[in-house]
Amino acid sequence: MKEIHKKVRLSKLENYLLYFFIYAFLGWFFETLYGIYTHGHFVKRGFLFGPICPIYGYGALILLIFLRKYQKSSIKLFFVSSIIFSALEYFVSFAMEGAFMAKWWDYTNSFFNLNGRISIAYSFIWGIAAILFINHLHPFIKRNLNKKIIKNIPIVIQSLIIKFIFFIYFIDTVLSWISHIPAKQI
Repeated sequence: MKEIHKKVRLSKLENYLLYFFIYAFLGWFFETLYGIYTHGHFVKRGFLFGPICPIYGYGALILLIFLRKYQKSSIKLFFVSSIIFSALEYFVSFAMEGAFMAKWWDYTNSFFNLNGRISIAYSFIWGIAAILFINHLHPFIKRNLNKKIIKNIPIVIQSLIIKFIFFIYFIDTVLSWISHIPAKQI
């Protein structure tokens, strides 16, 4: 007789997707607050129509998958994160500008910047943010998410919610991509 294995937790991929969406949303939220603070009113932040900035979700995954090993050495985590996230920010800026002929950020007026794509100040911020994320934010979110939310939702529902959010994210990405293509490229 075959034994039926009941799924009792999310897969590793589903967990990573969940964290991707949480941190991409938080990135959008804080970018939006920053925009309100600096401009005095709501400013649409990010590439997508929806309320997420994927670069923050990808950054969180890089930290969780590859850089968590530096958790016990804040100095190593700071420098490795500063370098990796500055390189990521530069590459994303270059790729998006090439694809859409538009800039989503510009550090031209910032001290010690490289082609307006990255600056030493933001490199420093990425290093500090990595330390705060790995040592404080992620453990707090993981603990509270598991204790207060996840345990009360059946696994099948959790999995369906993550798949649904991914589907919406995919559609948003495609529609946003299409909307940002300059008319002369179509």
